[in-house]
Amino acid sequence: MRFDLVVVGAGHAGTEAAAVAARLGLHVALVALDPSAVGRLSCNPAVGGQGKGHLVREIDALGGLMARVADATTLHFRHLNTRKGLAVRASRAQVDVDRYPKAMVEALSRIPRLQILPGEVTALDLRDGRVAGVVLADGTRLAAPRVILTTGTFLSAVMFRGQERTAGGRVGERSSERLAEQIRELGLGSARFKTGTVPRLRADSIHWDETEAQADDLADARLSFGPPAVRPGSITCHLVHTVAACHDTIRAHLSESPLFGGAITGVGPRYCPSIEDKVHRFADKERHLLFLEPEGLDTDAVYVNGLSTSLPRAAQDAVVRAIPALRDAVILRYGYAVEYDVIDPTSLDHGLGCRALPGLYLAGQVNGTSGYEEAAAQGLIAGLSAAQDAPFRVGRHEGYLGVLIDDLVGRGPGGEPYRMFTSRAEHRLVLREDNADRRLMPRGREMGLIDDATWERFQTRQTARDAALHAASALALNAIDAPAALDAGIGPVHGPMTGADALRRPGVGWDDLRRFDPSLPVLSDDLAEEVVHDFRYAGYIHAAERRAQAAAARGNVAIPADLDLSALPSLAAEVRQRLTRARPATLDDLGSWPGITPGALDVIAAAVARHLGRVPRGTPPRPQAN
Repeated sequence: MRFDLVVVGAGHAGTEAAAVAARLGLHVALVALDPSAVGRLSCNPAVGGQGKGHLVREIDALGGLMARVADATTLHFRHLNTRKGLAVRASRAQVDVDRYPKAMVEALSRIPRLQILPGEVTALDLRDGRVAGVVLADGTRLAAPRVILTTGTFLSAVMFRGQERTAGGRVGERSSERLAEQIRELGLGSARFKTGTVPRLRADSIHWDETEAQADDLADARLSFGPPAVRPGSITCHLVHTVAACHDTIRAHLSESPLFGGAITGVGPRYCPSIEDKVHRFADKERHLLFLEPEGLDTDAVYVNGLSTSLPRAAQDAVVRAIPALRDAVILRYGYAVEYDVIDPTSLDHGLGCRALPGLYLAGQVNGTSGYEEAAAQGLIAGLSAAQDAPFRVGRHEGYLGVLIDDLVGRGPGGEPYRMFTSRAEHRLVLREDNADRRLMPRGREMGLIDDATWERFQTRQTARDAALHAASALALNAIDAPAALDAGIGPVHGPMTGADALRRPGVGWDDLRRFDPSLPVLSDDLAEEVVHDFRYAGYIHAAERRAQAAAARGNVAIPADLDLSALPSLAAEVRQRLTRARPATLDDLGSWPGITPGALDVIAAAVARHLGRVPRGTPPRPQAN
């Protein structure tokens, strides 16, 4: 069978990669170990979160699937960091674990030229120094000049629960051994990482009246910029805390934990530790917060967010039942840890293509990341790059997609599973969730990935925003308007000022301005907040935009292939050593590397300028004509 692209693995990276490549005209095969597990939520039943919500919005702005599928299956929605500025606010949608993969398969089935094929890929077919397809376990060969590996946690994967050891990357699904061996032989660099999941409890065994309810109070909120989807229903989450007896039980069983017994050598995500880690590292804490999250409308399983563990089954029973509200809890599925192979992503280019093996791309957890959102983002970039046969670039100043890819291929995951945070983005003031459409949707539309209805919504919103900005700037207030301004909540007016000046005052919102002048346009709550934010932080935003533009201008300068950067004597030894191991394509690539200080970047930029000008070091300036 012959295809333009074969995508190996049908998780969050694989589905985005296959979908976008097929929509751009490639004939795509999406190979899944288990076709019923396409788009499965292996761990928590949620999409988005701190830093991750930004990625989901950007994926949507470029025509990806994740946000739309999440909106169609959302049961509970929350905004995070609401007491902070818009730059660090995030959205999190809890979704139905059964409906989400079904909705994803339905979305994929509507895309022409995309086929979902069952099978296990056991080898890459390599010919003449490049990828020529894949080979399945039954000997079937799928020919293709491009292959995207999105193998997740399945390369040489082992699941751990106490003394139990089971080959596999997820309960009920086997490990990929032969492909893992070939990838190691290709010299892509290999490490072992670890992840884990939590126990699932039976809903009717929980004493809900002894928990704290957390209702879904954002029924109209959503992740996608497209037309609204109808939610299947709504649920209430609940909060409980661990107690001293839980911690005592955990300490008593630490020797049986594969994490502490030495069975697991892989590094886990620092910001999503197991309950064993929490109790051991934070011994002074008397309790830890847990979220009880129903997994769906048609299941009685409840996900215990915050209780990731690989303790033996009996120990998990004791830990859970030590919590008063869970004293009669029945565990439907016990928690476990997974250890698996990852590659070194610094061997990839910015399109996630393998530099040493043309036609091969890698995306998702195989690159050392954690989380559905990071995986989906990489899948989108790899699919776009494969479709256009060149790296699809998003600059660090343009989106978190750019920050993610830049960090991975320039620095690597950093010795642990990489997780996106807003703190990773130096231009975060201008990279907000609410303006992802402004930043990236025109590019998506240009490629034909944004449908007419979504584009019309985008243009309507931008027109309303521009009109509001103009109206507020044109609105004049004088001392004579002081009584009306006070009544409206704007505050004192001692001299000439504009509506824009008023919105820069703390606590003044768009509705206050409209009370003063009802002729101002009516805005939705989110758009009103965006307009106020743009006025209130205009100085900071403009400064950030100037820095981003300067970085973009400098970053587009290609580093000549024949310039030996490691020979520059004024660079630190660490920097020169890194430059012997990897070759940056542009100054922007180089600037994202650890250890590359602004001073070092200036030295290299000057060397590039001399080289491009063919001015030998030490050559005196040419005499100028009179």
